[in-house]
Amino acid sequence: MLNMDFNQRVVIDTQQQHWIASPMPGVWRKPLAREGAERGHATSIVRYEAGAKFRAHDHPLGEEILVLEGVFSDQTGDYCAGTYFRNPEGFRHAPFSEQGCVLLVKLHQFQAGDTEHVVIDTSNAVFEPGIGQLHVLPLHQYGSEQVALVRWPAGERFQLHRHLGGEEIYVLHGEFKDEYGSYPAGSWLRSPHLSEHLPYVDEETLIWVKVGHL
Repeated sequence: MLNMDFNQRVVIDTQQQHWIASPMPGVWRKPLAREGAERGHATSIVRYEAGAKFRAHDHPLGEEILVLEGVFSDQTGDYCAGTYFRNPEGFRHAPFSEQGCVLLVKLHQFQAGDTEHVVIDTSNAVFEPGIGQLHVLPLHQYGSEQVALVRWPAGERFQLHRHLGGEEIYVLHGEFKDEYGSYPAGSWLRSPHLSEHLPYVDEETLIWVKVGHL
């Protein structure tokens, strides 16, 4: 197991990790949290080399994907960087990438009853005004779980707040900061239930955020 104690704060700069080969040729991973070798709860950065493909499979307890680079494909279409997916249990596909791609992938983590299939092109979506000068693009909500992209303008400060149900962040662009440290693009943070912090940025920053799921 890797980082499966959800009561512990975890911070990983994925840019400093080495790629690890998956069982499929041309598909590489940087594991962030993993329950078992090839099954169960898993959060990873995944890279497809050009022409790499996976055999057809489904996803017990769902699959969540954010395309970080390149073009990700399956039998439903081709999806560029910025596309957000939720593939529920029962959705079956055979993914591949003709030109190569990099993904943030979360497996086996849907709440019971969450069966919505979601595909959002965030690069063409409209962000909504949030607290202060933040702008937010909601991606999904089910029960206590909420997923969004949050755009921070340079110099923005947020109030001290507590994470009910925990918080998970992936820094897409810029550099996210709080009183505990600085987190450049490619950083993954997971903070436990009832943890708190005082986040801010010095430069324009974009983060993927999930709350209420731990």
